[in-house]
Amino acid sequence: MEKQDKIAVVVLNWNGKKLLETFLPSIIRFSNEATIYVADNASTDDSIAFLKTNFPMVIIIQNDKNYGFAKGYNEALKNIDAEIYALVNSDIEVTENWLQPIIETFGNEPKIAIIQPKILDFKDKNKFEYAGAAGGFIDQFGYPFCRGRIFETLEQDNHQYDDNCEIFWASGACFFIKKNVFDELNGFDEDFFAHQEEIDLCWRAFNKNHTIKYISSSIVYHVGGATLALGNPQKTYLNFRNSLLMLTKNVPLSSLFLVLFVRMILDGIAGYQFLVKGKFKHFFAILRAHLSFYKMFLKTYKKRESTQFKNYFKIKSIVFTYFVNNGKVFEKLF
Repeated sequence: MEKQDKIAVVVLNWNGKKLLETFLPSIIRFSNEATIYVADNASTDDSIAFLKTNFPMVIIIQNDKNYGFAKGYNEALKNIDAEIYALVNSDIEVTENWLQPIIETFGNEPKIAIIQPKILDFKDKNKFEYAGAAGGFIDQFGYPFCRGRIFETLEQDNHQYDDNCEIFWASGACFFIKKNVFDELNGFDEDFFAHQEEIDLCWRAFNKNHTIKYISSSIVYHVGGATLALGNPQKTYLNFRNSLLMLTKNVPLSSLFLVLFVRMILDGIAGYQFLVKGKFKHFFAILRAHLSFYKMFLKTYKKRESTQFKNYFKIKSIVFTYFVNNGKVFEKLF
């Protein structure tokens, strides 16, 4: 099989010329096994001209609108025929031989559908990065956490997660998936627009008995927040809304409404904290998120698959564990 049919590295871009200038060279240098694409979400800067002039070896796919992460990738990947998709944020620096262990794992373990590499902080390369770290898990109420990152607590990389293990979700910052699995799942849920769509995709893969894995010998560095900063109220809105959508789609029906009820109470507590701290835009972002969720509930509920597994969570409440029991390091949670 030709190498371009084996793996496609696809970078989603929106007005990110400076990021492409900084990070695309490492992808080109260390990705000889792959064909490299930039999927452009109708940028209004000079990203396209810059790519054509400086990186003529990169294949450009131009979406006609800014579709966000979810639909942006869905639209772009319709134009790419590869066995494996490597979806890579535009603020990712890759390292030498980052693809080899991924390709080998897919080849040697047919049940593996999705893989995440080790994601470290570009600004502090001895520390795990917020978006994914050493692989993701989720609690009963839809709060994601990672090996190496729980809420705002980030661990130093002391090689404590230098293993290959099954995880529940892989970070969209650097996300490998077999094309046939992506097609089987009908891609990302476009109603999410951005944020947590990769967790929803992994959850749906889990409910279809696919396996997701973390491979530590593949290492990348992520800036994080380059497109939408962590403290941006729009990110708060999307995260809170999409968590509720994700729960509605994937939690077993026997516990769904109790889980949603508890999650809404916890959201209310978070909103109160924002209010007390004077972060009014974030408080109103949570209100908007809930109003949007109510409007989308029936549509989202109809997306439920026939099978939802009960054992999707390792910890009942990471909120309680973190804030009450001081469980801030993944290794000490169990």
